[in-house]
Amino acid sequence: MPKMIISIDGTVIGQMALAKDRTTLGRRAYNDIVLDNLAVSGEHAVLHMRGGDVEIEDLNSTNGTYVNAIVVQKQQKLKDNDVIEIGGCRLHFRARGSQASEAGSKRNARGEYPASVPLSAAPTEAGALLELGMPVLRVLSGADQGQEVPLQKVVTTIGKPGVAVAVVTRRRQGYMASAIMGGVTLNGAPLGADPVELQESDVLELGGATRMQFVRV
Repeated sequence: MPKMIISIDGTVIGQMALAKDRTTLGRRAYNDIVLDNLAVSGEHAVLHMRGGDVEIEDLNSTNGTYVNAIVVQKQQKLKDNDVIEIGGCRLHFRARGSQASEAGSKRNARGEYPASVPLSAAPTEAGALLELGMPVLRVLSGADQGQEVPLQKVVTTIGKPGVAVAVVTRRRQGYMASAIMGGVTLNGAPLGADPVELQESDVLELGGATRMQFVRV
């Protein structure tokens, strides 16, 4: 059975078997594969299963859908090992999953595949998560100003593909930030690929447009 293996910054976050004729991808919770990232549109793309073939279609997303670094214009047939990029997330297409690898896919208590695979935290209204004592990135400027991105996942990707993308990784010693692409700064200094530990009130700036502050209670 075809499947998608989802990863961020080389870390596999989850995988999902493509058992439906139509599988949706996007930031909204009702999608089959949920990519809760600020660079992903609410309804970003859709996978069509036609016989033994799988095609991907971009749903007029803001930042586009890419297959092997080439933008998808309409519908595009996927080949084994194709790499799909959506909002800083990578989905590796496997035309046929082995029984062993499919057994490792995320399932519920009854052994069934879930309806959706959330990858990172969705932005919420300011202050709501601080009451729970959860570290967040508070958006100080940009289109999502006033919202907060909870850092509840191992890897949280932020930014806009083609402009600037960064990743925050939860480790035993704390939360580490590193740049993936574009101009990313931490407290005004350029941030590179080497992870830097975030401290209370640190400010990440992406592409000179979006500023986010690390807050931990």
